[in-house]
Amino acid sequence: MNVRLARRLRKTMTDTERFVWQRLRSRGFAGFKFRRQMPIGRYIVDFVCLQRRLIVELDGGQHVEQAEYDAERTSWLESQGFVVLRFWNHEALEEWETIEQVIWERLQDRPDRSKGRKADEARDDAPDHA
Repeated sequence: MNVRLARRLRKTMTDTERFVWQRLRSRGFAGFKFRRQMPIGRYIVDFVCLQRRLIVELDGGQHVEQAEYDAERTSWLESQGFVVLRFWNHEALEEWETIEQVIWERLQDRPDRSKGRKADEARDDAPDHA
């Protein structure tokens, strides 16, 4: 069920999700591989870097009304070893450079979980401002 829903969500991304995905995709973010709308357990996360177990979530207005659900979801994801970064849609669009810096810093703080790949390869292509 989650796989079908994830596929549908990938096809119907919001403008903000498209904006962020253009910046994260194809190892375009300092060589880190991100996936979009990926099932993890019973949840589907907006963007995830599995190598560093970092999740980026974009929240629209509906998240004000589902704060309890989001807290439960974040707690479960964290119990699985992920760090969850949440940003409001308008922040992603209006303050991308700040968000990019936050993501970059958290990626650097997290251990590399890749197998057979040098951890420093991804860091060599850091964003200019980092």
